[in-house]
Formats: sequence, C-alpha cells, structure tokens
Amino acid sequence: MDFLDQAIKFYSEEIEAHMLYSYLSKIEKNLQIKKEFEKLSKMEKEHAAFWEKFLKDRKAYIPKQRTHPIKLFSYKILRRVLGSKLFVTVLEMNETSTTEYYFKFLKEAALSDKEKAILSRIIEEELEHEKLFSQQKDKISIENIRDFIMGMNDGLVEILGTVTGLSAVYPKSPITVGTAGLVVGVAGALSMAIGAYTSVRSQRQVNEGVKKKMELLFKVSKERAREEFLNKLQDSGIPMEVGKEIAEKLNNNEEAMTNLLTEEITENEVKSALYTGIAYLVGLVFPVIPYFFISSSSLLALAFSVIFAAIALSIVGTVVSVASESLSIKGKITEMVITGLGAAALSYLFGTLVQKVFGITA
Repeated sequence: MDFLDQAIKFYSEEIEAHMLYSYLSKIEKNLQIKKEFEKLSKMEKEHAAFWEKFLKDRKAYIPKQRTHPIKLFSYKILRRVLGSKLFVTVLEMNETSTTEYYFKFLKEAALSDKEKAILSRIIEEELEHEKLFSQQKDKISIENIRDFIMGMNDGLVEILGTVTGLSAVYPKSPITVGTAGLVVGVAGALSMAIGAYTSVRSQRQVNEGVKKKMELLFKVSKERAREEFLNKLQDSGIPMEVGKEIAEKLNNNEEAMTNLLTEEITENEVKSALYTGIAYLVGLVFPVIPYFFISSSSLLALAFSVIFAAIALSIVGTVVSVASESLSIKGKITEMVITGLGAAALSYLFGTLVQKVFGITA
C-alpha cells in the first residue's frame, strides 16, 4: 500500500471515528463521559480535515463521507453487552493501532515540515485518547470480570468433557447424561465459588498479617523495621542503593512503607465467589441443555452440545482477547475452541474405554 492509499484509509477512519463518537455522545447518559465523547468527536473531525487537505494538495481521490447505521447500532449493542469497561477497552485498542500507523507514516512518508508538525500533534492527541480511556476504565471498571470469565470457561470445558465421556457410556440415555452433567456442574460451581472466596480472603489475610508485623516492628524497633523494608525491596528486584534512598526519603512514614510491602486487595470475596459460581452455572448450560430436549440418542445430543459449547467458547475467547488488550481475537478463539473440544474428544475416548472394560450397556 502506497502513502496516498494509506492517507485515504486514515481519512476514512477519522471520519468514521468522528461519526462514532458523535453518535455515542448522543446516546450516552453519563454526563461526564458524554462530554468526553463530544470532545473526541470534534478532535477526530479536525484530524479528518488534515487528511482531506493532505489528499487535496496531492490531487488524490477523496472518498465520500458515508454514515454506517448498522455499524453504529452494533456499537450501541456492544456497549450494552460488554459493559463500560470492556467497551472502552475496545475503543482503546483502536486508538493504539491508529497511533502506531501514524507514527510509521510520519517517519517514512514524504511530508512537508508543516505537515510533520501537524501529524506529530495529531499523534499526541491520539495518545491522549488512550489516556482518557484508561482513566475511564479505572472509574467505571466492572469488578470480578476475570472471575466471571474463568468461571464460565471452566463450566464449559469441564461439563462438556463430562457429558462427552458419559455419552460414550450411555449412548441411548440422554436424560441420564444430562442429569449427571447437571449434578456434576452444580457441585463444580459450589467448589469454584468456595475456591474463589478462599483465595481472595487468604490474600487479604496475608496482607493484614504483613501490616501487623510491620506495625509491631515499628513500635519495638524502627531500625529493624527499616531493615525489613529494605530486604523486601531487594527481594522485589530493587537495588540496595535505590532501596536505601527510598527508605531514607520515607524516613518514619510507617504507613507508606507498609503500603509498599503489601498489595491492595480491592476485590470482595463474597462477590468474587458469586461471580465465579454463577458464571460456572452459565457455562454448564450450553453443553448440558441438549440432553434434556433430545430423548432418542446421547450422540445426537452430544453433537448439539459440541456446537453450543463451541459458540460459547468463541464468545468467551472474544471477551478474553478484548479484556487483555493485546491478544488476537481470532487466535484466542481458535485456542479456546480447540482446547475445549480436544478435552471433550479425550473424554469420549475415555468413556468408550470405560464402557468396554466394565461392560456397561444403557
């Protein structure tokens, strides 16, 4: 792709971004975010004007501005489905790729000094977009999204493996397979919820223990507390000289030293348990439900179970990719579907082996 083609692409993208932010500002109910979207819309319009002039000066083709109602509506739905945090992350990913392409264009394209100065300013503004999105994520982040993703993924993969293996053992009794999968799933959901609760609570208790230890050391011996602080800094990879400088500047600030040694736990253990447990139950629905509607054959029910699970795994893979801000959506979906269905295939082979070894017929 030559530089003029790239400029045409940049112009089209900036126009679309202007329309998108303008649309989002109109449907946004949060006044603060609404103002930010209005600001971004105006900024993207100015960026589009730069690329339009760039193309005009070179007598290049300028594409007509077109509205994309379906695309805009899909963003509206995406906002509602993903929630504020993941939706803002999607927008941030777009901004990140834009700044990278612009910087490459700045270095390689034949630009006048004035154009270089304007494009440099545009890159700075695009980077400000990313900063804004990061701030918004901190303000409106959805707690326990990680717990929900992990819980749903575990529910999908584990119960798909269970019903797949049981389908080989009970090929003519779908209701038996479905019921067994449901029982295992409920037990698994309870286990996952308890595990999440214990994990968060244990980490909180560890941090509280460290804080109490430091408080006691400060009361008994400030010098010993300072040594403990330095040792912890060294363990984390900070050089002794830097550690001593930090300790010197903090001096007798007990609270600051303690906070540096402990990780702040903002997660609520009860909410973490609920998110994980409920997500596990949501995950098990996809592979289990066909067995309660197809009474003729477990293998037929298994076919639908695999299809439903693959769709659900694709959704989870998409969410994981978006949340990570760096993973390829296609790659993550492929990875999750292959590993999930691979586990199911192994479970089926094991179920077949069990059936033959123990002579089970049903």
